[in-house]
Amino acid sequence: MKFLLVVIIVIILFLLNLFFGSVKIPVHDVIQILLGSDQYGAEGFIVMGSRLPMAITALFAGAGLAVSGLLLQTAFRNPLAGPSILGINSGASLGVAVVMLFLGGTIGAGTFSLGGYAAVIFGAFAGSLLVMAMLIMLSSVLKNDLMLLITGIMLGYLVSAVIMLLNYVSTAEGVQSYVMWGMSTFNGVSLQQLPLFCGITSLGIILALLLTKPLDLILLGDAYARNLGVNLMRVRNILLLSTGVLTAVITAYCGPVSFIGLAVPHIARMIFRTDTHRILMPATMLCGAAVALACSLFCVLPSNSVIPVNAVTPVIGAPVVLYVLFSRRK
Repeated sequence: MKFLLVVIIVIILFLLNLFFGSVKIPVHDVIQILLGSDQYGAEGFIVMGSRLPMAITALFAGAGLAVSGLLLQTAFRNPLAGPSILGINSGASLGVAVVMLFLGGTIGAGTFSLGGYAAVIFGAFAGSLLVMAMLIMLSSVLKNDLMLLITGIMLGYLVSAVIMLLNYVSTAEGVQSYVMWGMSTFNGVSLQQLPLFCGITSLGIILALLLTKPLDLILLGDAYARNLGVNLMRVRNILLLSTGVLTAVITAYCGPVSFIGLAVPHIARMIFRTDTHRILMPATMLCGAAVALACSLFCVLPSNSVIPVNAVTPVIGAPVVLYVLFSRRK
């Protein structure tokens, strides 16, 4: 019953994202455009070229970030773990900073040249994957999850220092562009880029779903899971790969979206009252999609403007995190 209710909420929010936006379009016209009518010109472009990709992006990004947060909170047994905790978000930010602040927005090698938004996406994806590769290599050396967690945090601090230096030596235009990217948006994926974005995000989610049973056993303790035949090293590497892929692609296209990965797993736990990943994993995906769609809707409600996602996500995420902190204290 709870699953059905959350699914209905996700569908309603998805439709509201299509019907409402910074430009007012009658609901009847939106329905006709979605049914394939090509007589609406600019309004048709707004619905099919902007609102539909934005809603699908929010759906997949919310689900992916929420699943990443759940994986990390389970693996490190830390309620405040999230996709940014291992420095993967910071890696994406470093890649974008190098492109915008150091290379002037263009990547070139011989006859190959990549500029504009494509260069930003490439930089963010490369930076995320670089940090993820380092973490996977370190995971074979650091057997303790706590040590790996601390290493990820230190990598994040190191990357932040490099970004600060790049900001210092960059031009004012470069710094402004980088700050705008850091505010995040679900409106950065075009209709042509959507299959690639959804495909890679789906791959990361499938990898996460493969860990449902091992994560339930790990909750009972590493020794117990090992006695039941769980390969902890392999589980951790798949977990890092899934988290890295999801965080890399979502951050590359949408920017470093805050709080969804941290807060949504707790929202799912409060609604479904369970720690069993067979239930909690799909519940977290649905709740993440709902929260991201709600944030996307709030971003476009102001007339003739679209506010950044990171201006809305703390309104939902911060109270949840505070509730978790106070409940744990008690």
